[in-house]
Amino acid sequence: MNEAWRDRLEAAGLDTAQALERMMGSEALLERLLDKFLEDGNFAALTAALEAGDAAGAVQAAHTLKGVCGNLSMTELYRLFTRQVEALRGGDLDGARTMMGEISPAYQAVTAAIRGREDAGR
Repeated sequence: MNEAWRDRLEAAGLDTAQALERMMGSEALLERLLDKFLEDGNFAALTAALEAGDAAGAVQAAHTLKGVCGNLSMTELYRLFTRQVEALRGGDLDGARTMMGEISPAYQAVTAAIRGREDAGR
């Protein structure tokens, strides 16, 4: 993992030192898991569930994203999904929808940073 890519990930809210510690120092494992994050369909599922008023589906997707973000040390997304799961479990579907105004840009920043590996010269 080169310094430029690490800087992009950290600027987007990923604690790379903590993530690498969780991966027992394996940069290759972290890179594979970040690639899997890009392929994960839970963000689309969350968006669709919120639009459809499907609280149970939204809880499931948000909770999964919360766990993945926690495991990958995506600290800002983890914090946001934690709040959203709490809102959903508390019956506040409208509040969970409103939170997407914060969550979507944070999610886009992380995914752009992950994709930016090639721009950073891998």
